[in-house]
Amino acid sequence: QLQLVESGGGSVQAGASLTLSCVASGLTYAAYVMGWFRQAPGLEREFVAAISWSGLETPYADSVKGRFTISRDNARNTVFLQMNSLKPEDTAAYYCASAPYFSNTQWSNPGRYDYWGQGTQVTVSS
Repeated sequence: QLQLVESGGGSVQAGASLTLSCVASGLTYAAYVMGWFRQAPGLEREFVAAISWSGLETPYADSVKGRFTISRDNARNTVFLQMNSLKPEDTAAYYCASAPYFSNTQWSNPGRYDYWGQGTQVTVSS
């Protein structure tokens, strides 16, 4: 089993920054691909960003490209999501997810991830 615990959410004004963290424990080989997803009330869970074990592959959703940065520290089994220039439409519960390696063409598909954290809420007011 792999456990994922997110932290760093909060309530901020538009234009502010937040950094989310996700710490993995347990079978960390299952954390080859790490992803961030978000879900607003009444909407489906949507892809935000993902990162490979090496950190060299980092796809982003178009809606966050240029504002969000995903990174990871494998020594600390931690993945980060730096969020800048936050907008009200970024308001959602943010979830960390992981899986052993699978094709990067599927990294935006939440159904391909095996493990999920409990989520951390981000609220952005205008």
